[in-house]
Amino acid sequence: MRLTSLADYAVVMMAAAARHPAGERLTASNLAEETGVPLPTAQKLMGRLASAGLLTSARGTGGGFRMAREAKGISLADIIEAVEGPIAMTNCIEGAAHDCVLEGSCRVKPHLNAVNFAVRGALQGVSLASLSQGVSK
Repeated sequence: MRLTSLADYAVVMMAAAARHPAGERLTASNLAEETGVPLPTAQKLMGRLASAGLLTSARGTGGGFRMAREAKGISLADIIEAVEGPIAMTNCIEGAAHDCVLEGSCRVKPHLNAVNFAVRGALQGVSLASLSQGVSK
């Protein structure tokens, strides 16, 4: 399993946002400059993160974005799902129609929900607070 570039950038941007003092106004421009994420991508991600309830936004003078809650209350799973949608290891556990030739005889499919639950649980166990801290050497 590999994160898309957008999900990876969202994690980097949220970690940078979490390092700012609580309630501080954040802008896509500032976070793009701070993280190296291209500005158009940062703008797109800020909108998605706000839509998912991880950031709040305000328009006009003094507007911008703020963290919607403390970093310890935001998980890696929350950030990934804000950008990618629900975490699913394979298409067949999403419930939507797909064209897998093994679907009628697959003996693994009944177990994939447990795998998906375990992966999501692991990602849920990693807080933004831990991701935003410096790495000790």
